[in-house]
Amino acid sequence: MKRTEPKKEAANRESERFFRDVARDNRLILEAAGEGIYGVNAEGKTSFVNPAAARMLGWSAEELVGKDMHTTVHHSHSDGSHYHNHDCPIYAAFRDGAVHQVADEVFWRKDGSFFFVEYTSTPIRDRGVVVGAVIVFRDISQRREADVKLRDALSEVGRLREKLERENAYLQEEIRIEGNRRGIIGKSPAMQQILRQIEIAASSRSNVLIAGEVGTGKELIARAIHETSLRGEQPFIRVNCTTLSRAESESELFGDPAQNRAGRIELAEGGTLYLEEAGDLPPRAQERLLQSLEQGEQHSAEHTSRNIRIITASSRDLKAAARRGSFLSELFYRLNVIPIEAPSLRERRDDISLLAAHFLGGVNRKLRVSSALRISDADMRRLSQYDWPGNARELQNVIERGAILARGGQIRIDLPEPQIAYRTANAAAEVVTEDTRRDRDRANIVAALDACGGKIFGHGGAAELLGIKPTTLASRVKSLGIRYRRSAAREQRPH
Repeated sequence: MKRTEPKKEAANRESERFFRDVARDNRLILEAAGEGIYGVNAEGKTSFVNPAAARMLGWSAEELVGKDMHTTVHHSHSDGSHYHNHDCPIYAAFRDGAVHQVADEVFWRKDGSFFFVEYTSTPIRDRGVVVGAVIVFRDISQRREADVKLRDALSEVGRLREKLERENAYLQEEIRIEGNRRGIIGKSPAMQQILRQIEIAASSRSNVLIAGEVGTGKELIARAIHETSLRGEQPFIRVNCTTLSRAESESELFGDPAQNRAGRIELAEGGTLYLEEAGDLPPRAQERLLQSLEQGEQHSAEHTSRNIRIITASSRDLKAAARRGSFLSELFYRLNVIPIEAPSLRERRDDISLLAAHFLGGVNRKLRVSSALRISDADMRRLSQYDWPGNARELQNVIERGAILARGGQIRIDLPEPQIAYRTANAAAEVVTEDTRRDRDRANIVAALDACGGKIFGHGGAAELLGIKPTTLASRVKSLGIRYRRSAAREQRPH
């Protein structure tokens, strides 16, 4: 009696025939596809494999056909842990008849290595019956690696941003309390405004004009702008226009080809040219500077500089000078793109104690005293109430002179009397007559001469102590009728 063929074996042969027909009918597509494609029957056995799949898996099609595909290439997770075939989305397609898409799993190669894949498992039906699935996959290892690097980079950027925000908050607090590392000291509203203006000016390429009285720290502001800007590593070339004669001003700025001499403009290439007291710039030098600015470049004798920023400072009113005709109006407007007004010390009285302590620290280091000198509370109040016509420079000189005359570790503050009263919202400043002003100036000069043993000129002289030119001091001594000979000076007190 003929034995009846088991239904399961018949179904398997029918399934294999079906998949052979699918592979044959779609051979050209399967061979041309860049993605891996393979088919499995309802038992999970491989029915066909296209060339791209064989290449990515490292197996030949003959080695894979007929084998349990999950056990061969999908048996473990990326960490090596077992991946049970009951959990396999590929097999689930022919169990539940639904399409399964997976974005991040691994297939194992013949050599034991793995690669990340994304795939789609689509159920295949024959006359309405699910007989297996077709799987289309692609290698996403490079994309995944790029994504990991991007996430790591973004994480590092976030970490650095948080670090910078913390450091910025710390630095801003330091600035608010005392100033910044470039020597600008102050917590007053006036100095906070200056610090904000420095930040704005540093972020721009435009020329800057710093106005303000003598001794208000205009050069400190200029250097802070330069050092904070992108030019901070480039030269900062200073030109004191008060020292330029008509004859030498052009060669000093633009160079002298006859002497193979480079001008200050050439030296400032890529950096900042700082013109101190620009109101004293001789007319011919003003004309040449204006011409170079109009041309969009600064010309020196043998060199053309096209990348220079100009910061100008003046204790004189350059706008008024331009109206009078003593300063070229066109040059003024080209230099005055970003105006900054350096506040006087009487406009920032909250900073006087900070500045006094700073200057005293410098004096202590300079004099190398065995124990630090101090300023009494009473003297600090006097310093805060004084009018400071010479601004911070005068304050520095008063502190240094007081240190020279110190007794018992405490400096002696020598200020002219009477002092101008501290102006408040409810009290006007005391009016000082011309005679009082002359007496005050005379007392200040006599104190300086006394501290220096009558010496006016040179290092350690009264002119240096007062922060003015020796010729100016000599002229004031004469006009004030001060009869003070060095040979008749009182004996200098010990330092």
